[in-house]
Amino acid sequence: MPKRFRLTRRFPVAMTEDGYRRLKKFATDAGLDEGEALSFLFENFNSVIDEDTLTHRLRLFNSELEARKK
Repeated sequence: MPKRFRLTRRFPVAMTEDGYRRLKKFATDAGLDEGEALSFLFENFNSVIDEDTLTHRLRLFNSELEARKK
């Protein structure tokens, strides 16, 4: 029997414009709304990422973060 899909948490999220556009495109392509798409990504996080790429991208993002906030 499939697990019941309940959205139990709501939280304010600040996203970059690029990140939000990508989320909307992913959600549309997958036939989901943005909340469902985020739930899918985080419930399946380990199977949808490449750990080597994630580490590299995270380092780059963190190094540019302060400059992007200005």
